[in-house]
Amino acid sequence: MVKKKRVRLIAEMARKVRAYRALKNQPRESQKYALDYNTMTRPHTGKILPILAWQDARRENRLFSLLSGLRLFGVGRLFTRKSWLTEHPGAPSYWQVTKVKVDYTAENMDHGRAWGILTHKGKQVSEVKEIDKVMYHDWRLVPKHEEVQFKLYYPVPETPTRYVSYPPLLRAMILAQRQKAGLGKLAEEPILPLKRDVLLSKDYFRNREKEREREEGTAV
Repeated sequence: MVKKKRVRLIAEMARKVRAYRALKNQPRESQKYALDYNTMTRPHTGKILPILAWQDARRENRLFSLLSGLRLFGVGRLFTRKSWLTEHPGAPSYWQVTKVKVDYTAENMDHGRAWGILTHKGKQVSEVKEIDKVMYHDWRLVPKHEEVQFKLYYPVPETPTRYVSYPPLLRAMILAQRQKAGLGKLAEEPILPLKRDVLLSKDYFRNREKEREREEGTAV
């Protein structure tokens, strides 16, 4: 006979209370990502911001610093980042905010979570998902009257790759043959064509065989 498991109600209630207290005592994002702009350190963790980020931390804004000053917390607006503008200026990259969950306990309500649709290098790469790196100090709001112009993107057709470099060993063999033939360094870098416009028929192989016999000579 299987022994019935004893239910310990008080122990189960104590476990739930401990889990609730641990969840309640977790630091909020406003505490975790708070920044002392005089020392450039986060008081909660004691970590110092990288020196390269100090200038942006003083001049640029975090995402929720911009959202807190907009109507409906910026739902429907476009936001980009300074790093995107400098890395690929010809192709627009931005988030279109669709949902915002604000931490109302934070001062100035400049912390929380946000969701949106990401467009990277002119292409929409995802459905609605949570926006990451909202605590970075390089977010910028796209003005309302510039949104249409900012979203315009004319992709440049990519030229197909027609030539590639030879493998290192084969390249060394070709260069050795050229040096032996007296070409030296005057010859161009050997490249391998990816497409050969040669019709591989019976006549082609027959002609190749005749050329090989002509070069080697007739066997005695």
